[in-house]
Amino acid sequence: MKRVRRVLVAATTALAVVAASSAATAAPAEADRVGLQSRLDGVVAGYAVGALVEVRDEHGVWRGTSGAAELGTTEALSDRGRFRVGSIMKTFVATVVLQLVGEGRLRLDDTVEAWLPGLVPDGHRVTVRQLLNHTSGLYDVRRTFPMPPSPEFLDNRWRTWTAAELVQRAVVNPPTFEPPGSAYGYSNTGYLLLGQILEKVTGGLYGAEIERRIIGPLGLGDTSLPGTSPRIPGPHPHGYVPTLRDGEMQLVDYTEMNPSVLGAAGEMISTTTDLNQFFAALLSGQLLPGHLLDEMRTPGGEDKMYGLGLAWQDTPCGVRVYGNDGDALAYQSWSFSTEDLRRQVTVALTPDFRGDPDDAVEAFLNTAFCD
Repeated sequence: MKRVRRVLVAATTALAVVAASSAATAAPAEADRVGLQSRLDGVVAGYAVGALVEVRDEHGVWRGTSGAAELGTTEALSDRGRFRVGSIMKTFVATVVLQLVGEGRLRLDDTVEAWLPGLVPDGHRVTVRQLLNHTSGLYDVRRTFPMPPSPEFLDNRWRTWTAAELVQRAVVNPPTFEPPGSAYGYSNTGYLLLGQILEKVTGGLYGAEIERRIIGPLGLGDTSLPGTSPRIPGPHPHGYVPTLRDGEMQLVDYTEMNPSVLGAAGEMISTTTDLNQFFAALLSGQLLPGHLLDEMRTPGGEDKMYGLGLAWQDTPCGVRVYGNDGDALAYQSWSFSTEDLRRQVTVALTPDFRGDPDDAVEAFLNTAFCD
């Protein structure tokens, strides 16, 4: 499974997946679980400090871990540990946007200018649909920041950013293509704007709408939108970023940071269990009617496998899986489900940046979905 581009992707960041470990909560097929554990251990041995996973399949629910919760220790991870989900949050935002479309309060063809006058140059040419499927051409705010391993990256660690400030950093740069809708170009800026549009439509904070419409009704008790709070509540692994110091690459603990820089594009904290529950509810039609779920699964560009906040991949065994992945720098995560929900996999890891784990990750996901 090839990677999907995520929030604030560091140039040195290798995407990775995770998998499972010891704790089984239903009667598993032992051989299958041993195989998953072995692949998970391989990912951690080569590319990560720690990893955690939840697999739901015909054998039940299996949660597990590999590696350590903190670098330089043998502290075990909690299989209920929380982590920053990065761009997986985009699917939550897109779901709320589409709910408002279903209620007649917003249209996919509404322009940015109609809701946020004067904020985006030529905003009358950019639609809500284009923000959702990354065809707006808006410059990605991620590109305006120093990235690891640059030491300057840490200068913004504790700063509080407003969505308007972040959007302004982006739109002073020219569009990456013209006209809007003519190509695909991943842009976190679009989701910052969607958060602002949600607030204009509802009169409340976008986080409150996500909580009211999704987190609360689904009972996602370990999912939160921290705003400016730097802490991850409850049990969680430590996350790290690479930094160049005195000519040497070092891992810096980046567990605590002000997540306002991610905003509606990826500030969310969650768990493997909550993410599996969310995607099960979404794909089963609990959150959106069929015609809007079909809109979500409509690709935004030719040969792209990304619709309105939802991604998909085709496995070697011919099974298509839907979901999203996220990169919050110190945390990387994947959450995918088969369309019939017979198999779901959510994995998260804290990368150590020794190399690119893509092949190991792909092997894990293929094992989980196909074997």
